[in-house]
Amino acid sequence: MKEAYRIGNGIDIHPLVQDRDLVVGGIKIDHHLGSDGHSDGDALIHALIDALLGAVGLGDIGEHFPSNDPRYEGIDSVDLLKETATLLKRDGWKLVNLDATIIAEKPHLKEYVDAMSKKLAKGLSVDSSQINVKAKTNDGLGFLGAGDGIAVWAVAIVTELR
Repeated sequence: MKEAYRIGNGIDIHPLVQDRDLVVGGIKIDHHLGSDGHSDGDALIHALIDALLGAVGLGDIGEHFPSNDPRYEGIDSVDLLKETATLLKRDGWKLVNLDATIIAEKPHLKEYVDAMSKKLAKGLSVDSSQINVKAKTNDGLGFLGAGDGIAVWAVAIVTELR
């Protein structure tokens, strides 16, 4: 039997604002600004969810966890990631690997990427070697470079359960 693989990509961008926590990859980051959003504003997890859902043809995060639904207001995005993993398993898919790039000028996130990978792996019930997170700056360019936002690009590869 030939093994099937699928790939999905995801992107998420949030403005950074006062009076919000900055949560990235399920890790609370000490910073004077936080990510604005209906949930906890975790751009990394939101991009990963879109990549996973896209890989298996289940639409996007807004279809499953709409921002106008009060059930998701302030929710921990790790819970949304766990629910996404359940959807994949239900439909006969498992994660091969995830790769994500965070773009944020400040704070510098490189020191947090290992903790993020472990937190994401735990939420998905996979080995942390299947999760790769990179943190980059935007070299002072645009709204990301000005420190006004955070963006994440993610790619997921899945395969059929056997």
